Amino acid sequence: MGKHSLLCKIGFLLLLIGGLNWGLVGLGGFLGSDLNVVSMLLGAWPQVEWVVYILVGVSALTTTIHMAMNKPCCEGGMK
Repeated sequence: MGKHSLLCKIGFLLLLIGGLNWGLVGLGGFLGSDLNVVSMLLGAWPQVEWVVYILVGVSALTTTIHMAMNKPCCEGGMK
């Protein structure tokens, strides 16, 4: 991700956090424990936790729209 825009890097980071978190939530379901890392870190601040979930969703939606339009998400843009 060398010369990609800051917005692209933030979106990628949010997708990575969201994907890993959902994977851990699923694994925790099989193991009988709560492995929701976002909730573990931000559970004391539910509004902040919700904002993280919303930002992850917006990142996923934006990436999906770019892919559907066959348009590279991270080329050019604001730097």
